[in-house]
Amino acid sequence: MPEIRVYNTLSKTKEPFAPLRAPAVGIYLCGPTVYAEAHIGHMVGPVIFDTIKRYLTHNGYQVTLVVNITDVDDKLIAQSRKRGVPMSQIATEMTADYMANLKELGVNQIDYMPRATDHMDDIIQFIQCLESQGYAYAVDGDVFFEVGKDKSYGELSNRSTDQQQGEGGDAAARKRSPSDFALWKSAKADEPAWDSPWGRGRPGWHIECSAMSHRILGETFDIHGGGLDLMFPHHENERAQSTCCHNAPMVKYWMHNGLMRAGNKGKVGGKNDRDPATESVAEQTEGKISRSKGGGGLAELIRRQTGERLRFFLLRTHYRSTIVFNDEALAEAGTSLEAFYRFFDRFEELTGTSFYDLSAAENREAGAIDPAGDKVLEEAAGLREKYFAAMDDDFNTGAAISVLFDLLRTMNRHIDQSGLDKNTAADSPARATLLSVAGVLRELTSLLGLFVKPVPAAAGGDDGDSGLSDQLMDLLIELRKTARQNKDFATSDAIRDRLAEIGVALLDKKDGTTWERTS
Repeated sequence: MPEIRVYNTLSKTKEPFAPLRAPAVGIYLCGPTVYAEAHIGHMVGPVIFDTIKRYLTHNGYQVTLVVNITDVDDKLIAQSRKRGVPMSQIATEMTADYMANLKELGVNQIDYMPRATDHMDDIIQFIQCLESQGYAYAVDGDVFFEVGKDKSYGELSNRSTDQQQGEGGDAAARKRSPSDFALWKSAKADEPAWDSPWGRGRPGWHIECSAMSHRILGETFDIHGGGLDLMFPHHENERAQSTCCHNAPMVKYWMHNGLMRAGNKGKVGGKNDRDPATESVAEQTEGKISRSKGGGGLAELIRRQTGERLRFFLLRTHYRSTIVFNDEALAEAGTSLEAFYRFFDRFEELTGTSFYDLSAAENREAGAIDPAGDKVLEEAAGLREKYFAAMDDDFNTGAAISVLFDLLRTMNRHIDQSGLDKNTAADSPARATLLSVAGVLRELTSLLGLFVKPVPAAAGGDDGDSGLSDQLMDLLIELRKTARQNKDFATSDAIRDRLAEIGVALLDKKDGTTWERTS
């Protein structure tokens, strides 16, 4: 196995990746609470860990990826009351929405998607285990975890006891310490509830993940992932529950991805991006995209941008960095992808073979190429090793994508310098070299879940040049904005009306104007 290094949030260092039961690898990623439609921020973790599984599998590991669904929670109950429908109906609808969006972004490596309501027996047994060992106590139908009994509590998030605070409200008066948190909540009127040794009620948020990960991956597993905002209290509490219940570490490597921020900070992946090693949790959380801040409409965003463009956009930044989400960054991602799409057209014209029909190497060894003195193949082999070095170093997809552009330039230069055209003989050495290097590109892009199948043009344009269409729309929106500022309402209205005639609607919102296709 190659040496892969992983940044462990617990130790705050990069560590050699050495699975507990190699070649088996268990990964648990915290999924969504399904009370409303998914937003783009919900796709960050799944895309990252879908890619990590692809890469580890390519390197000979046998990976099990688990992404949970929280389908019982205060927010779900509140939404149920608001809509006047059962909580289970909302959970089913929003889970379907989430999974449909995952599919569009090419996330297909998940092995298990457990739902909390399907694991109620496991949750109750877990709480009983903690209670029997003195880590939990029951009060009037509620059960709390006693944080003071766990001497390692706070090590993951680097928080002192004074900085820890559990639930407030009615529960606060029944707790032995303000930092204690709920494992089981007694039933309130008109709330979903399950029978338990402490009376009817429902589980706390944190215990759900401890119970489901234990059921599927065991007492100690390799990687626990999730957004940086989940490190406290969710992951800190998970770790406490599991470590105390089993008298063993819950996880070997804690991996936290950076959050997505709405805003304009310039080029994504450029010098303006924040360093994941220096940016604090508070800095990343400030301005993050969430449902409460208007995030949503993911299905419409996918329709406009395509799932592949969004996946590419997410992977262009190292997973521990903040992702800055804005129209300019998306347009730039689209323009970058167009360079690959143009090459695919050129490749098919020259070889009569679709890039998408090329076979991707099944593993790292199988994809190795022998240059045999061919300078172009030597260059391709060196770039391939550079790609793997980037991915071996804490799954640096941003650096890996830079290598893909280098490969693209290598192939285009080879075509130009060798004079390849569609009439070149099938057994031409230059043509064979092109096919070999394209095979390397096929292998490396498939590990990122990119270019798996032909992608239809984004809704931004009928000619397929979606990047240009987005830029033109941005220009029209800016011209209309200027006209309105100058009180030239005739021009402003004309731009809006003429766009409506060709099936484009302008949507004026508090934070700016966007557009969508209406036909």
